[in-house]
Amino acid sequence: MKKFTAVLWDVDGTLLNFDYSQRYALTKCFESAGREITEEMIVRYAQINDSYWRRLEQGEITKQELLTGRFHTLFTEYGIHGMDVEAFRREYQEALGSVYSYVDDSRSICERLQGQVGQYVVTNGVAATQENRLRLSGLYQLMDGIFISETIGAPKPQKAFFEYCLAVVGEKDKRRILIVGDSLSSDIRGGAAAGIVTCWYRPEDAVNETDLHPDYEISNLHQIFDILGISQ
Repeated sequence: MKKFTAVLWDVDGTLLNFDYSQRYALTKCFESAGREITEEMIVRYAQINDSYWRRLEQGEITKQELLTGRFHTLFTEYGIHGMDVEAFRREYQEALGSVYSYVDDSRSICERLQGQVGQYVVTNGVAATQENRLRLSGLYQLMDGIFISETIGAPKPQKAFFEYCLAVVGEKDKRRILIVGDSLSSDIRGGAAAGIVTCWYRPEDAVNETDLHPDYEISNLHQIFDILGISQ
């Protein structure tokens, strides 16, 4: 009997390279507005964006506050005035969803696993953006289900998000469900609280400074085959 029957895949930073799409979208929007953007601003935006997502995970802000607040913060820090934040946000989300880059040849990995284990996406991203990126990348068609916090009404790591996912997946033995993600605060914390097996896709040079203890750690997605007991 297979050890696992279902894999819950995180998207950004796990299956798809979010930094690549983020950089493209931010640069495109600034160029469209006739504004200069520096490497420092791109790096700083990534930090701001991460902090807003963590606040959302902790229930401190709403999704709408996140979507516009991160740009308000960036523009304020760099003294950028006269920008229509809502228009910028809409263009950014459209651009973000129009490009993708695989992590560790993730599409081929998911293709190899198709039919051998149930595969599901679990993401906190904006629904329209994530669906478009997943379809363009070909990953959407390989999944048995797509779980997006925006449509569920609760983000990872909240209990309600995972309860919804597990009800749809249908596997009653939680120890046969594996979540794979790069975020300790959402993927690993949420998965552990839900009672499923956790696999931390450890970003390069990342250090676990939390109280969490993932069941597995991998540095390349191809290592998932050994965990699942499936040949490549």
